[in-house]
Amino acid sequence: MTDEDARYEAVRSRDARFDGEFFFAVETTGIYCRPSCPAVTPKRCNVRFFATAAAAQRSGFRACRRCRPDAVPGSADWNARADVVGRAMRLIGDGVVDREGVAGLAARLGYSARQVQRQLTAELGAGPVALARAQRAHTARLLLQTTGLPVTEIAFASGFASVRQFNDTMRAVYASTPSGLREASPRGGRTARRAAVLAGAIPLRLAHRGPYRSGAVFDLLEREAVPGVEEVSGTPGRRTYRRTLRLPHGTGIAAVDERAGGPVSGSAAHPGGWLDARLHLTDPRDLTTAVQRLRRLFDLDADPYAVDERLGADERLAPLVAARPGLRSPGAADPEELAVRALVGRTAAAHLVRRYGKALDAPSGSLTHLFPEPAVLAEAEPHGTLGALAAALADGAVHLDAGADRDEAQAVLLALPAMDARTVAVVRTRALGDPDVAPPGLDVPDSWRPWRSYAVQHLRAAGLAP
Repeated sequence: MTDEDARYEAVRSRDARFDGEFFFAVETTGIYCRPSCPAVTPKRCNVRFFATAAAAQRSGFRACRRCRPDAVPGSADWNARADVVGRAMRLIGDGVVDREGVAGLAARLGYSARQVQRQLTAELGAGPVALARAQRAHTARLLLQTTGLPVTEIAFASGFASVRQFNDTMRAVYASTPSGLREASPRGGRTARRAAVLAGAIPLRLAHRGPYRSGAVFDLLEREAVPGVEEVSGTPGRRTYRRTLRLPHGTGIAAVDERAGGPVSGSAAHPGGWLDARLHLTDPRDLTTAVQRLRRLFDLDADPYAVDERLGADERLAPLVAARPGLRSPGAADPEELAVRALVGRTAAAHLVRRYGKALDAPSGSLTHLFPEPAVLAEAEPHGTLGALAAALADGAVHLDAGADRDEAQAVLLALPAMDARTVAVVRTRALGDPDVAPPGLDVPDSWRPWRSYAVQHLRAAGLAP
């Protein structure tokens, strides 16, 4: 969708497949929208296209109140791409600019702040500050419309440096004051907000594009759940996944519901949908980071249309794709935890939690601990492959954060004593979110690129791979 005439046709047909892949703005109204916006289609001569919501905002456009373009799934490109722009977008989504500034983002990427600014602006029409600002505005709107937190507290929880900056940004992005946005929330939103105040939770809708095989994801999470850290309750089709989260400013407990009404959420008639979720955070500043980590865990920013089109063209995979459209490749809520679990397995991971995990100040049902940090494991279990992995994670020899260089991380992991290639492939697929991993020993041809991780999921779902 690089040709603007093709993009306009997507807008004319209100094609939700491209929500989040690009945005369009209308010069006569000063508003920007998602491609599927239900409003009357503007004339082609009045339309401008942008790669990101931040670029539209930077050009002076405000978000449409009907289609809420800030709430769309993220572009699948940022997960697939291994270049600086893709890595930067993943780190910005994880809140790095809010916590460490542009200098911190650049240091993580191994470039100067000027180089990062130039590359992002050239390709996306907005630099890291503008991209982080757009994300802060979305977080603030979410808190305003789903919680009862005071406006001043929301300003700082969203990452703004001052209340004045917060007010100015919300007026620029939404053409409304924070109080006006709160009052304009739907009646159902106000009801949810009151319930959230009583429960101490932030209710969320985690959007995805296209069909979503939620049952397969929840099956996997149920098989892998580590007691004390995770639990899956309910019956197939109506399950809830809950887990503890270690976050930059505090801790959290996340709950995500399997979408009722069948194994597939989303259809040709109504592309896309969402998973209902709730977050209990000890510090509201962690909202953006917690949401992004859930999105990676559930692979919500994937483009199932592109994946299914490529894999469905293969004679071997075609019947598998037809049987399971929208099958996802789950990631990880905590990449370092996933790496340890991939190495030791579920039973040993539960043992590590019991011995070395940090107990929650207030247990929530069966959720009692955070998974032990690498530094704790490196000191407690210094020998063998586990000790080497924990030490490498603790001292920064290997990075598994959202912006990690996947090839570099793989090379360091393979150099650890007794680390096998199959475990590293799992880490690359799940912890690093690589959509194109071929596990050793499995017949995964290059013709399935760049979606070999998804092809492996199809083979496993059909019982054709371990």
